[in-house]
Amino acid sequence: MTAGPTPPPVQPGCRSAAAERARTVATRPAASVQALGLGTSRLLAAATLEDGRVLVVVPRSGGLATAVREAPDGDLAAKVTVTSRSARPLRNPLRARLELAGWLTPVPAEDEAELALAFAVVRPDPVLLDVGLTATLLRLDVAEVLLHEGGGWTEVTPEEYAAARPDPLGAAEDDLVAEHAGPLAALCARVQAWAGDDRVHLLGLDRHGVLFRVEPRTGCYDLRTPFPAPLTSTGELSAAVRTLLTCVR
Repeated sequence: MTAGPTPPPVQPGCRSAAAERARTVATRPAASVQALGLGTSRLLAAATLEDGRVLVVVPRSGGLATAVREAPDGDLAAKVTVTSRSARPLRNPLRARLELAGWLTPVPAEDEAELALAFAVVRPDPVLLDVGLTATLLRLDVAEVLLHEGGGWTEVTPEEYAAARPDPLGAAEDDLVAEHAGPLAALCARVQAWAGDDRVHLLGLDRHGVLFRVEPRTGCYDLRTPFPAPLTSTGELSAAVRTLLTCVR
């Protein structure tokens, strides 16, 4: 990207793909919160509901819930961070980091049961059984969305984030990688031949392509081999990988 006084415009398709990837990262379980005056702490759970609302689960008697309840303006500035990490032996296992900044507000007690059910639809978690007892729900009114991946970052508007949906392959990614281990290994070998002495690892896949982590002697970068067209279901993956393997380059 060429440096200059103003960045080049982002194409709408790229923005929508970034919003989709952000919503996909949001489904990962590793989440923390940094709140004004309280530092950083791990959340019991966090989720983005199907309608785009962001909820977090925290201890009812904890410092964060207390600070939100006692905030003079009824809300507390905070940033929720969700990370996606690879289980494979990589030099840097981080795949992506999603930052959702805004204001935490209490969820009315009469709405907790309904919202806990909506939370369970997108992210089932045993801690939801404690909501209303030892745990409570807080809502994050999102003002800024940043997606960090591949050594760079992309800003997504809150409206784009709320309207997007997670990648349809995301929930089954690990099973799909195992099921298609042979063809994916062959594709990795093709990328390894291109990279030369730099080590290449399979990083993951989504409906847009297969992602590899390339590790030179120092540092690393991610490389995507795109499918001819975005997939709409897991059943299309086998043919898409075969197409990549038959490509001359």
